[in-house]
Amino acid sequence: MYPPELVKPMREDLAVAGFEELYTSEAVEAAIKQPGTILVVVNSVCGCAAANARPAAKLSLSNTKTPDRLATVFAGVDREAVDAARHLMVPFPPSSPSMGLFKDGELVHMIERHHIEGRPAEMIAENLKQAFDEFC
Repeated sequence: MYPPELVKPMREDLAVAGFEELYTSEAVEAAIKQPGTILVVVNSVCGCAAANARPAAKLSLSNTKTPDRLATVFAGVDREAVDAARHLMVPFPPSSPSMGLFKDGELVHMIERHHIEGRPAEMIAENLKQAFDEFC
């Protein structure tokens, strides 16, 4: 478990962009099961989250079509919430950072860590924008 003071700025990076922080499995399940679309970002302390994943998630919101809701869970901190989100992201193996787009409770698009590492935020954001155009 990471110290709260370490992850605070990393949490705030997405929270100030409009991502709701989910801390429990109940909150994750309730958010994802709602009608409409939701982008769930599994945040983490790693460098690829800071340099690629969080910036990409924020950049993707400049698209004409965007998800109805935005949410985030934090790997290594909110174990219960992360486990619930990952359970709903099956068949994809657990990875952080990662991003899942859900529509009406079903996973319709997934970006795993290996799609994030070594790729510029702009490329990842374009991937998300294409998914938003298709599903939102």
